[in-house]
Amino acid sequence: MRGASRDVKAEGRAIFKDSKKVSGYAFTLLAVFIFAVQDGFSKYLGERYSPIFITMIRYWVFAAFVILLSSRRPGGLRGVATTKHPALQIMRGVLLVAEIAIFVYGLAHTGLAITQAIFQASPLIVTVLSIPFLGEHVGWRRWLAVLAGLLGVLLIINPTGSQFSAYLLLPLTCAFMFATYSIATRAVSRQDQAFTSLFYTAVGGAIAISLIGPFYWTPIAQADWPFVAALGLCGAVSHYSLIRAYDSLQASDVQPLTYLQLVVGAVIAVAFFGETLSWNMLLGATIVVGAGLFTMWREPRAHSKNEPASRSGIMP
Repeated sequence: MRGASRDVKAEGRAIFKDSKKVSGYAFTLLAVFIFAVQDGFSKYLGERYSPIFITMIRYWVFAAFVILLSSRRPGGLRGVATTKHPALQIMRGVLLVAEIAIFVYGLAHTGLAITQAIFQASPLIVTVLSIPFLGEHVGWRRWLAVLAGLLGVLLIINPTGSQFSAYLLLPLTCAFMFATYSIATRAVSRQDQAFTSLFYTAVGGAIAISLIGPFYWTPIAQADWPFVAALGLCGAVSHYSLIRAYDSLQASDVQPLTYLQLVVGAVIAVAFFGETLSWNMLLGATIVVGAGLFTMWREPRAHSKNEPASRSGIMP
């Protein structure tokens, strides 16, 4: 009887674990879809209003949502805001909000699909930056993947082509900024909770953008208010979905699925903005995504071999 009881309990735990993973994947896919839709709204509004103004409104909603969630956590706002790295946490928030403002500006002057494709180089840049800032070791296989991915970015940008625009350098700049933000996030995660980092990302970014955003204030046309509301709603729901996804899945499970944002973004770009997907963009995006997936696949194996190196980074 005791053996049968243990079997029933084990089976129940397995079912619960499987259902939790299914829920995690569902939240991941929802977050990916909403992030792509959010970029579509950002492009639409960024073509009509200042990107700084649009980013400020987006961050106000984001910060309000995170503050509401934080107040319901154990210890309340004070507990969530407690950090071992206040300067680095604030820097993360400022860096990300600046990156988003530049990204929206890039969306307003380039295509949605090509901007997202170039931005997907950020995981490859993270691999490179992890060497000087986190003391990690990158083997020759991942170096080849990084080089292949950067060649893919060059193919997308096509600097010698007739369609080249300097605005295409903006999403590449954003990829570097987001990679730096990711490295800083890894550094603070050694001692701070994930929700603490989310709090400083939202609130720190909202305070920073609010210092300059009012100077770009523009009356919003009545017809555009639904798009502004949708942008704010997308920001809150997408981040909530991502939080729920990471509650159920490992980062290695979530990150590969984020590349599906390219597919959703391409559909939105073609259907709503009349964009054309060129052969060099499609081929370059395929190379970048393939290289990024390979580095994600190799990274846990590299960490298992080089754990002492990862602990000796210059960032505490």
